[in-house]
Amino acid sequence: MKRTLCLILAVGWCHAQEPAGQAPPPASKDASSLGESAKGLSFLGATIPSFDPSSEIVQWDGKRWNINDNRIFEARFEKFLNAPEATPDNDLEYNRILARILDLLAPNKNTPKSTDEAFHLLSKASQFDGDARLCDGIANQVEAARIARQSNENLIAANWLLEKERKRLEWNSKMTAAGKALDESSGNDGVLEDLKKKERKGDEQSRLDVELQPMTTRLAEVNALLKANQLKREVSELQVKVEFQALIVQHFLQRRFQHVLIGTQFYRCIFSDGDSLLRVGEDAKNLFSNASGFPPTVGTLDSLANEALRDVREGVRAFLFLLKKNELESATRRLAETFVLGEFVPEIRTLPRADKQRALDFLQKSNQLISAIDVKDYSLAEKLTKELKETAKDFDTSKPLAAIETARTVSAMHLAKAKNAATSGDKPTLEAELKSATEIWPRNPALTEVGGMIFSQTDLQQRAITDFDQLLGQKNYRQIYDDKMKFIAATAMFPEKQEQLRKVLEDMALVEAAIIRAQEVEKRGDFAGAWESAESAYRQFPEDNKLNQVRANLTTRAPDFVRALRQAEEQEKKDQLGSSLAWYLKAQKDYPASDFARQGIERINTQLLPDGK
Repeated sequence: MKRTLCLILAVGWCHAQEPAGQAPPPASKDASSLGESAKGLSFLGATIPSFDPSSEIVQWDGKRWNINDNRIFEARFEKFLNAPEATPDNDLEYNRILARILDLLAPNKNTPKSTDEAFHLLSKASQFDGDARLCDGIANQVEAARIARQSNENLIAANWLLEKERKRLEWNSKMTAAGKALDESSGNDGVLEDLKKKERKGDEQSRLDVELQPMTTRLAEVNALLKANQLKREVSELQVKVEFQALIVQHFLQRRFQHVLIGTQFYRCIFSDGDSLLRVGEDAKNLFSNASGFPPTVGTLDSLANEALRDVREGVRAFLFLLKKNELESATRRLAETFVLGEFVPEIRTLPRADKQRALDFLQKSNQLISAIDVKDYSLAEKLTKELKETAKDFDTSKPLAAIETARTVSAMHLAKAKNAATSGDKPTLEAELKSATEIWPRNPALTEVGGMIFSQTDLQQRAITDFDQLLGQKNYRQIYDDKMKFIAATAMFPEKQEQLRKVLEDMALVEAAIIRAQEVEKRGDFAGAWESAESAYRQFPEDNKLNQVRANLTTRAPDFVRALRQAEEQEKKDQLGSSLAWYLKAQKDYPASDFARQGIERINTQLLPDGK
């Protein structure tokens, strides 16, 4: 069943949200083999998303990404964690209606009257916000099936009349032909009469053909109508079945499992001939068979939906249990997995906001810890590690503490060598050791102490201060960042300069983090996302040469997206809103996760529709 749930997760999530082109992680052997195995598969006219549970990598439309490291998933999950729980009264009434519908359609209780009652309850259920009018879609499909059934009954009645007419025509034809034959054989007046009969034979046959012609023609027409009506009946019923099955599959892929169960029950009530085989292509048929171990039928979807609902309920119970034990790391992981599978299941929607906020707090601090280690801010990383350990009993501190202690030890060794070099007057070694210590831990508090001792000589410190002021005036922040060990020590005795340096180093840390992020995204193959990350930093720090070079290189890797975005911005500056909107939409099509495109579309919409109409 694990593979089944993986299938629901991969296909359902991609169907509910169009992949944002989130940059995939570096291609691994597993991911490559996944791509080869999924190549060429199609379902309902589109490439089938494939999921590798061993690496948690999804492949769809030529892109690969980790489901737990995805911008769309993170945003949607955080929105869920911040959202209030579903209103108890409305939600209880809505779920009561859905439960009543399923009860009325149960095989052991179903009657024509109960089916009609369940059908009328669909319109009531569709009035609730959480339903998104999906019950209306089921009701429309049920009504279409009923109309098709009525049409088929009319065709059956018409065929019955046609069949009677066919038999009548055949009988009349036989009787007419038999009567003529009887006339020809009656009487026996000898040789002379035989000669006369032979002479009249040609004329009699012609008159017989003329007399039979209308009946023969009408008989051919009746047979043609019978075959045409039979074909209409078969095509009509097959079409309605395919449309109904497509609706059920769509709800399944959207993870609307309650609606899947309602759809399958209505399907069985309407089509009582026992034909429940899914009309899908061979590739999709193999996908369902391999994932579930069952043939691809309406019953398969019913079974998978029931199993998914059970799995969601179990996941919610596990989350609440782990939460009581203060095992927030495991609880957050279980909730994320359950949310992906059953985002619209009542047990998920009714989770209290207070419980979700605890998971959100852990998630935010965990992400902040990862960022702090990435930019080598080990002081903040140590603080966050202690906080996470206090709030989450199951949080593993071994990796972050190992990184922090290693950085502290190695940085202290380089600072010790720098002190010795300063004492002996070995300037090259001094600069090299300070540079190494700063690279390992840029914001190490010990750097200020060591710098104050090293630059105790006034002329050396003054020269460094002069260089700092000159570079600051030139906005050459990159050079200041490269020589930061010198300036950290030089500004130790000047609080104002120290504040200026702190601001430069913080800004450059953001630039470096943006460059690292862009390079990591580029490694995963998401060139548009990498360019947008670099462009965001460039708009804030346009003077940095290294950032400009990274941005320029990435521009050539995603030329269509960059060109569309620039055209949109140029047209927006010229107040050509229609053209600008078109370019923004093209940019969004090229890279659906683009924040620039989304913000541009929102700005244009605000100007075009200021009242929000």
